[in-house]
Amino acid sequence: MRQTWRWFGPGDIVSTDAMAQAGVQGVVSALHQIAPGEIWTAAAIETRKREIATFPNGRPSGLNWEVVESLPVTEDIKRQSGDWRLHLENYKISLTNLAGAGLSVICYNFMPVLDWTRTDLAWPLANGATAMRFDLIDFAVFDLCILARPGAADDFPAPVITEARARFAKMSDQRKSQLTRNIVAGLPGAATNFTLDDVRGQLERYKGIDAPRLRQHFTDFLQEVIPHAETLGLRLCCHPDDPPFPLLGLPRIMSTKSDHAAVLNAVASPANGITLCSGSLGVRADNDLVDMMTTFGARVHFLHLRNTARMGPTVPTSFYEAEHLEGDTDMVALVAAVLSEEEARRRQGRQDHSIPFRPDHGQNILDDLTRNTQPGYPAIGRLKGLAELRGIIRALEHQRMAET
Repeated sequence: MRQTWRWFGPGDIVSTDAMAQAGVQGVVSALHQIAPGEIWTAAAIETRKREIATFPNGRPSGLNWEVVESLPVTEDIKRQSGDWRLHLENYKISLTNLAGAGLSVICYNFMPVLDWTRTDLAWPLANGATAMRFDLIDFAVFDLCILARPGAADDFPAPVITEARARFAKMSDQRKSQLTRNIVAGLPGAATNFTLDDVRGQLERYKGIDAPRLRQHFTDFLQEVIPHAETLGLRLCCHPDDPPFPLLGLPRIMSTKSDHAAVLNAVASPANGITLCSGSLGVRADNDLVDMMTTFGARVHFLHLRNTARMGPTVPTSFYEAEHLEGDTDMVALVAAVLSEEEARRRQGRQDHSIPFRPDHGQNILDDLTRNTQPGYPAIGRLKGLAELRGIIRALEHQRMAET
C-alpha cells in the first residue's frame, strides 16, 4: 500500500516540507486553478510537478505527483448539454498530457452539482477537537426553509420535516448564513460567491434527468474516454457519492455496491476502475466495505481511508468524520482485504500491485485548531490517521510473514 497525501498547491497551508516530514511516498494533487472543461496543458502539469518536487526554500523535496485528484467532469458532460462534446474532447486531451508527464492514476467523480456536502465544517467534539458533520435535520432546514426548493417536502420523512421547521424557527440569522455557506462550499467553484439563486439555477438545469438517464450519460462518458485512457496506459477511478444518497432532488449513481458494479460492467477495461472511499461509502450501513474491496479489488486503483460514524440507522442519516480507527468501518478488516488484493496482483505480475491510498480527511486537533486549513485537510489530524493506518499495515504484514 503506497502512502500518499493530498496537496492543493502552493496556496495550501500544509507545505511540501510538512508532507515530507509526514513521511509520505507520493502526492495527490490537481490543477484547481483551471476551470472545469478547459485543457490541462503540458506546461501547467509540469509546473505542478516542479512545485511538488521542491521545498519552499528551493531544495529538492524528493516527492512526486503520483495521483490526480481530480480531473473534473463538467456539468455539461453530466447533463449532455451545452458544450459537452467540446469538454469531452478537452478531457481526452488533458488525459494525453497527463500521461505524457508520467501520471497514470486519475480520480474523478460523477456527482451532479455537489462534490460533497456537510452542514458543519468544524463541529466540536467532547475532547475539544472538531470534525466535519452532516446533520440531516440541518440539511432539511436548508432545503425546505432556506433554499425553499419546490418538491423538497417529498424527499424527507414527516418527522424530519417537523423537526426541521421547528429548528428553523429557533435558528439565528448567523447560523442560517453559516449553514448556507457550509453547504454551498461543496459546489465546484463556489468557495467565494455562489448565491442561493445560483444553486437554484444549477438544480433547474437537472430537471428531467433521473438516475437511469444520468447513468446512461455516465456510460456514454466512459465509452468515450476509457478506450483513450487504456491506449495511454492510464487507470481512471471514479469516486463514490459523498454522502451516498440523493440530495436536493438530484440523482445519485455511485452510492452502493450495485452502482459500482454497473459502472465497472459498463466498460470492461482495466482502465475503468474505482476509488474505494471508506468514509463516503461507510455512511450507509448496507455497504460492506470489505465485501466491496474483495469483489471489485482488481479494479480498485485508489483508496481513501477514513472513517465516519453514523448518528442514526436510516438512509439518509446524520454522520460525522470519526477518527480513522473509531468509526463504523472496520479499518483493520478493510486493510487486510487490500493487502490480500495486492498479494494477488503480485502473483499475477501486475505492475500496479501497490495500491495508492491517502488518509482522507482528519479531525482538527492540537495546533490544527488555530490554522485556517482546507476543510477536512488539517496537517496533524491527517498525520495521526496516517500513523494509525501505518500501524495496521505493519502489523498485518508481520502476521502474514509469520504465517508463511
